[in-house]
Amino acid sequence: MTTGIHHVTAISGQIDRTLDFYVRGLGLRLVKRTVNYDDPGTYHLYFGDELGRPGTILTFFPWPGGFPGRTGLGQAAATAFLVPASSLDFWQARLSSAGVAYEGPRARFDEQVLTLVDPDGLPVELVGRGDAPGVFGRERAGVPPEHAIRGFHGVTLWVHGDPGTRALLVGPLGFSLYGEDQGRVRLVGSAPCGGVVDLLQVDSARRASGGTGTVHHVAFRAPDDAGQVELRHRLWQAGVATTEVQDRQYFRSIYFREPGGVLFEVATDGPGFTTDEAPAELGRRLTLPSWLEPDRARIEAALPPFPQAGSEVTHAVG
Repeated sequence: MTTGIHHVTAISGQIDRTLDFYVRGLGLRLVKRTVNYDDPGTYHLYFGDELGRPGTILTFFPWPGGFPGRTGLGQAAATAFLVPASSLDFWQARLSSAGVAYEGPRARFDEQVLTLVDPDGLPVELVGRGDAPGVFGRERAGVPPEHAIRGFHGVTLWVHGDPGTRALLVGPLGFSLYGEDQGRVRLVGSAPCGGVVDLLQVDSARRASGGTGTVHHVAFRAPDDAGQVELRHRLWQAGVATTEVQDRQYFRSIYFREPGGVLFEVATDGPGFTTDEAPAELGRRLTLPSWLEPDRARIEAALPPFPQAGSEVTHAVG
C-alpha cells in the first residue's frame, strides 16, 4: 500500500510566470528541468524541497499559448501545501504584498486553510498544521525556513455520488477514513507530507477538461520496485488495470484511471533527482534520459526558449 502522494503534475502556460509564482513567490526550488518523455517538445519542470523529496514535488508541463482547462469531475480540483499553523500570518502578509488574492483562513476539520489560484488559474491551498514536520535547506526567495512550505498537505478530488473512488483509496491504496465535514470526506495515509486525499461531494456533474491551470494526474508513493509490484497486484485484484512499468529516470511509474476518472500514478521513491545532477546543481540545465540524449540538439531546437530568469532564480536560491 502507499503512504501518500509522491507528486502532482499540472499544466501551466507561460514558463516565466510559473517560475515567478512557485520559486519567487512560494519559495519552492526548481529541482529538475527536463522534458515530457512522451512528448519531448514539451518541458517537464519539477518544483519541490531542497532535493525534491517524494511528497514535496509539484511538476508542470508548460504549454505557452495553450487554452485554459476547466476544473470538474475526473480531475484533482485543488492542490494543498503544508505550512506550520504559526506561519499563516506570514503567508497572508507575503501574498498581500505580492498582490496575490486569497481567501481565508477558513476552518476545515481541525486546520486553517488559505485558498488562492496561480497565474494560470490552478487552485492552490496553504494549510496550516500544528504538527508540520521540520524543513530542510535555507531561506529561499525571502521565505525563512521556519515559514517555508514543508511539502504537500494533499489534494481534493470532486465526486458526484459514489463512483468508487473512496473504495479504491481505502482498499488497494491503503488510505484510512479520517472523518467527514460539510460534504468532504477525508482519507489519510501515514506520510508526514502528502498524506491527505479529500473527496468533496459536488452537486454538478460537470466533467473536467484538460488545459492550462488544471491538474494532469496525481502520483502516489511506492517505497521501491517491490512495493510497486505489490500495489499493482492489489490493483489488478480489485479489477483496476494499469499500464506496464514506465521508466521516468528519477522514479518508475504505473498509471491507471480511478473509478471517478482521475488519472492516478504509482511512482517509486527512488532513485531520485541526484542521479544526474549534484544537489547544488539541481535544475540548472536541461537533463535528458539516456534514450533521448542522442537527440539533444533536435529536442533543444524544438523547445521554447527557457527564461534566463529561471537560471538566475535557481542560482539565487539553489
